[in-house]
Amino acid sequence: MRKFVGFGMAAILAASLTACGGGSSTDSTTAPAAGNDTTKEAAADNNNNEEAASGAEGGAFKIGVVGPLTGPAAAYGIAVQNGVDLAIKEINDAGGVNGAMLEMNSQDDEHDPEKSVNAYNTLKDWNMQMLVGAVTSKPCIAVAAESANDNLFQITPSGSAVECAAPDNVFRVCFADPAQGTASAKYIGENKLGTKIAIIYDSSTEYSSGIREAFVAEAANEGLEIVADEAFTADTNTDFSVQLDKAKDAGAELVFLPIYYQEASVILKQASDKEFAPIFFGVDGMDGILSVKNFDTSLAEGVMLLTPFSATEEGSKAFTDAYVAAYGIEPNQFAADAYDAVYAIKAAAEQAGITPDMDASAICDAMKVAMTEISIDGLTGDGMTWDAAGETGKAPKAVKIVNGVYEMQ
Repeated sequence: MRKFVGFGMAAILAASLTACGGGSSTDSTTAPAAGNDTTKEAAADNNNNEEAASGAEGGAFKIGVVGPLTGPAAAYGIAVQNGVDLAIKEINDAGGVNGAMLEMNSQDDEHDPEKSVNAYNTLKDWNMQMLVGAVTSKPCIAVAAESANDNLFQITPSGSAVECAAPDNVFRVCFADPAQGTASAKYIGENKLGTKIAIIYDSSTEYSSGIREAFVAEAANEGLEIVADEAFTADTNTDFSVQLDKAKDAGAELVFLPIYYQEASVILKQASDKEFAPIFFGVDGMDGILSVKNFDTSLAEGVMLLTPFSATEEGSKAFTDAYVAAYGIEPNQFAADAYDAVYAIKAAAEQAGITPDMDASAICDAMKVAMTEISIDGLTGDGMTWDAAGETGKAPKAVKIVNGVYEMQ
């Protein structure tokens, strides 16, 4: 059974929230929604909420969030902020965790490792006790080194590089990069989507390179022939003519895109201009392709991606309805991952019996054990568990874009 608590609060949430996607941080019991600057009225409401949470009989746990709220990866960070926000509101409305409320402070890292450490230090000054984040891999690796040194509990919704969860205090909700690459190759092979495969990847990111490496390793086991294997970098991510020409000339039936949605939208447009129409197959970083500004979403028709969440599947309906009511936009996988991260914190905190008067290191020691003892039914998987290495156990799923919406396959 999925954990959907307090969805009757949707109308109240929508009325009480304003958006802060343009701001650099949110310091409150829960975050305002994404969009415009926070109003003075919303700030006052949040201050009142924080005082109420802090003054609650059981005290309050301080949960920090680090992610990109501005810049090219803002869609991910804002989704994570909103997912945490919604889960915290539900949990607090239902009585909190061990009788304690949850407070959230969200800081912008602009998808930059150095700024992510600055954001982390800002949260330490706030006396953060647990961290949800960072959202993207390079910043997450940087923050994980800091949290490990401090022995502070960290759960990343979406930091998928192997190094993100290397320290024993860090857990993750998403699949690690190698798991995404391996699962993608297996899915393509088992479902006979094509045998001649081209890859276009970003060699300047651990995320894309790690997925690509695992995909190539598994492809041979699945009878897949890599006919083109083409890289780009952050400095060459606007013109993919060379990569697409090589894929087309090699007779690629499927193009594997272990990249983020911004570059994917450009590739789809340029492929259409070249009348090159293979199957395009991505991973979780492509989630958001339908929300790219000025992108012709018809170009994404038939695109497939490996993701454990679809806002349109029946099991996600209550969450999606509440999210749309609160933030005015449909949730993506990053929002669902973040929502599940908070419910994992709740389950582990209850299992461990932690209280807000404990210091962050003592909380971390208790949570590290408890995370390996819990199982939750979340948005991104049923019976989700974690091992001592911080990795989650859940089955991968694929979606296909049909008539502008995701369809689970």
